[in-house]
Amino acid sequence: MRISSPITIIALAQLLGTSLWFSANSAAEDLVLSWQISVTDVAWLTNAVQGGFILGTLVLALGGIADRFRASHILIASALAGALFNACFAWLADGLTSAMVFRFLVGVCLAGIYPMGMKLIVSWEPDRAGAALAQLVAMLTLGTALPHGLREAGAGLPWQWIITASSLLALVAAALVYYLGDGPHLPQPQRQPVTKTRGITKPAVFQAFRIPRFRAAAWGYFGHMWELYAFWALVPLLVSSTVLPERLPALGIPGLSFTIIAAGALGCVIGGTLSRKFGSGPVALTALAASGCCALVFALLWDRLPAAGMAALLLFWGATVIADSPQFSALSAAACPRELVGAALAIQNSIGFAITLVAISGASALFERIGPSSVWLLLPGPVIGLLGFILTQRRAGSADT
Repeated sequence: MRISSPITIIALAQLLGTSLWFSANSAAEDLVLSWQISVTDVAWLTNAVQGGFILGTLVLALGGIADRFRASHILIASALAGALFNACFAWLADGLTSAMVFRFLVGVCLAGIYPMGMKLIVSWEPDRAGAALAQLVAMLTLGTALPHGLREAGAGLPWQWIITASSLLALVAAALVYYLGDGPHLPQPQRQPVTKTRGITKPAVFQAFRIPRFRAAAWGYFGHMWELYAFWALVPLLVSSTVLPERLPALGIPGLSFTIIAAGALGCVIGGTLSRKFGSGPVALTALAASGCCALVFALLWDRLPAAGMAALLLFWGATVIADSPQFSALSAAACPRELVGAALAIQNSIGFAITLVAISGASALFERIGPSSVWLLLPGPVIGLLGFILTQRRAGSADT
């Protein structure tokens, strides 16, 4: 059967599969009441997912699995296992410790969904990776927001059923990728080569960091990651601290959180369209600078902005905070050898998500002390990402001349 739009199918699978990511956050208020835990404890549930993701991506990259097996096979197996562990979290967890174990396992499975989705995109559309990856990350963003939307839609349902709905969506994602398969534009799966430095054997994926263009994109990506997931984790808390819930009671905190995070999908699509005209680099840097400016404005004015201004600021922040991600990934994929695309994207994801552990923990703990002003902690990410990208590119250009 001929596939009319593989990118659309992969993007839809990403939307459904990544709904597992923040499913626990959509039930944060219920968990706080049921298990008598704090906001910081809920952040630990998020970090458990991030920790599992880091371990999973490291195994994929350093073990050569990302390029030794078909991306579709890895994604399908990961979505099925992730759906199972997510359901176990909903129905078997009885406290923070058991919940963290199941969320950690969900994170390991997500490592086979997100990076392998990017590799599938490159396997089908290598020549327009920036625009195609923008669709993928747009769906990742909607997938992140989706649990908040499910919570709002099923406000009267027990939180376990909302979590289970994410598992069912992940099963549909596995079915879509099974139907699609891999694209024709990457080498056949093969064992990852190794290199030796002073007698020490190293996976060849580390050679990607010797490439200046890859290193520059990685700097931008790492700075972006410091801000992104900490912002997403804080959104419900930030919203609850503003005038928005009072002025927009029909939406409630879950509805407002969904809208703000989901705005990133539109930002990704617009960024992908612009990348076809201006290139991925300028679009990524512009989005990273814009989201940094939003963090600065919010930190300065969160208690003084009227409802309309606050809504506009948070929506624009939600749109720009993720719009740079697919463009940095496209730059990374274009910079490294084709046979290392899967492993290189996985190792970049792994380091990026390790950064989110520190940012999420720090921002959540700081929020309990100083409230919304804690977003000051997010600002260094965009600043370091911009400087790292620009300075690395400049040095690379000087070396070439």
